[in-house]
Amino acid sequence: KSLLVKFKIMKLNTIYKFVLLMILISLAFNCSNDDDTGDTTPPGVLKVTEIIPTNGGGIITYDLPNDEDISYVKAVYTNSLGNEVSKVSSKYNNTIEIFGLNQTTPVDVKLSVFDESNNESSKVPVSFTPLESFIFLVQESISVNADFGGVNINWENIEEKTVFVYVHINDGNSEEVRILSSKKMNENIFVGGLDAIPYEISTKVEDFNGNITSIESKGNYTPIFEEVIAKDSWSLIANLSINGNAYEGETVNFWDNVIDTVETDADNSYFIINRDDNGGALNFPMDIVIDLNKNVQVRRFKVWQRAFWYQGPTPVQPYYYQSENLKTFDLYSSNDKNTWNLLGQFDIGFGDSNGDGTGSILSEKIDEATNGHDFILDAVSEPFRYLKFSITSNYGSTRFCHGSEITLYGIDNL
Repeated sequence: KSLLVKFKIMKLNTIYKFVLLMILISLAFNCSNDDDTGDTTPPGVLKVTEIIPTNGGGIITYDLPNDEDISYVKAVYTNSLGNEVSKVSSKYNNTIEIFGLNQTTPVDVKLSVFDESNNESSKVPVSFTPLESFIFLVQESISVNADFGGVNINWENIEEKTVFVYVHINDGNSEEVRILSSKKMNENIFVGGLDAIPYEISTKVEDFNGNITSIESKGNYTPIFEEVIAKDSWSLIANLSINGNAYEGETVNFWDNVIDTVETDADNSYFIINRDDNGGALNFPMDIVIDLNKNVQVRRFKVWQRAFWYQGPTPVQPYYYQSENLKTFDLYSSNDKNTWNLLGQFDIGFGDSNGDGTGSILSEKIDEATNGHDFILDAVSEPFRYLKFSITSNYGSTRFCHGSEITLYGIDNL
């Protein structure tokens, strides 16, 4: 009986597998037939109702056909560089924008409608003449003004599309090129790190599609002399400041002209804010208030993170962008220690490949931290005596916060 039962079970399993196989084959055959007998009817054609030329393109308005399964509209044209380009617009729109052109001659566009089965309607040809590309308007609008240690580059971008402004800086012996990028309608970017000598400033403008203007001289400019603000007179206003004196750290190390390095613990030049010395918690913002004991004006400054760590990886890597280092901060100025003027809000940012602290630290971000994070104020500050460095976050530690050095640049001892 035992053998007979086993035989029957094996027979049932075989029948079950055969039936399952036939079902799968049937389903595959039916799906294949469905594909063969699906919707192959193209949608109706759209009707163009208006074309508005823009600077470097145009906006085409249309009425869609009455088909219920419309998916999107597609426009195909050849741009000014000779490349075929396609743009799409969903069924919920009645316009499509053509852009990236650098011509004032007619451009031919073919419009078609696609349905949910990817059937394409007959193409509707249209032609229009774009206005002069906005890159020429940007180039024409560029103005330059001398500033402390550099120049301000200003321009207007009526299309609010990304432009790349190449700034050629020539001192008569050599030329340096800085590339600025923005899509703001009105832009003002400071180009710093220049000596107080005459420079010829020339520019050219490129759009995201590779169209570019010719280079044009904007004149000669001499940056205003900028100097490092000497720190020998600085002193801590302890009653207005967080306690940064923990272990080998001291608050006054923040301006001792010694930048912490990764190679050795001999410098130990950083402050250490320990929650145990500050009421048991890191309560942001945490202020470090400095009396410069003189009046200064500032245009830019640098901040260095702590570099050395005692239990770091092998090979030795700097502690930059790690949990205990400061990350974001506000900078304030004052002449009476009571009324504070916000100079700006700043973020060192993440240094990893993912840009959120979860990836590996990039070598260029290590170099940036080693050289000091360079920050530029929106404008030259008014003269001031007192500086408040207000830490608003670190990289995640709830116990410690470190920082190594700060250096100001502008006009010293007014």
